Amino acid sequence: MLRSLPRAAPSSAPLRVHPQRIQTNTWHLPAAPCLFEARQGQTRHAGIHAISNPTLAGIEKRWEGMPPQQQADLWMALRDRMKVNWHEMTLQEKKAAYWIAFGPHGPRSLPPPGEGKKIFWYTMLGVGVSGVLFLLIRTQSRPAPKTMNAQYQAMTNEYLKAQRTEPITGVSSEGYTGKGMIQSKPRKGPPPDEDEDED
Repeated sequence: MLRSLPRAAPSSAPLRVHPQRIQTNTWHLPAAPCLFEARQGQTRHAGIHAISNPTLAGIEKRWEGMPPQQQADLWMALRDRMKVNWHEMTLQEKKAAYWIAFGPHGPRSLPPPGEGKKIFWYTMLGVGVSGVLFLLIRTQSRPAPKTMNAQYQAMTNEYLKAQRTEPITGVSSEGYTGKGMIQSKPRKGPPPDEDEDED
């Protein structure tokens, strides 16, 4: 029974491994530094070439009508050009880069001609309509109450003095020189009598 069991290989026997398994288990890393240098070289190479003058000609008038993708491509090209020495940039490139960054377009666009006058006249129209409505409402409203006149309010002051109302700082105080309840214009016609007071 012991003879049927397999015997372990002696420790001195060499370990045999198939060469294809070793080849498939090894890791192959890409040459990252070489690729990075190649991309860097392409970027430098792209930044060296100047943008053609027809592309930048009349950019102030064409910028608002250009598609957004074309605007972004032109700005990226100018940004790459600005990474090099600025003495190597053409005058058209410098003007275009400055105008795109700080020019009067988008939120910085100037108001159209005549906008100030239009705002002024529309404001005056609104004020005029408001004045007409105010006068129309005043002409159709009821007259002022009979108590809204200087004579009636003077009689109110005398009544407050007789009742000793506010004797410290008010109408009934000593040496009071204020108007008291008088706040309206004098009444046209005879002064109010006691019958009107009872009404």
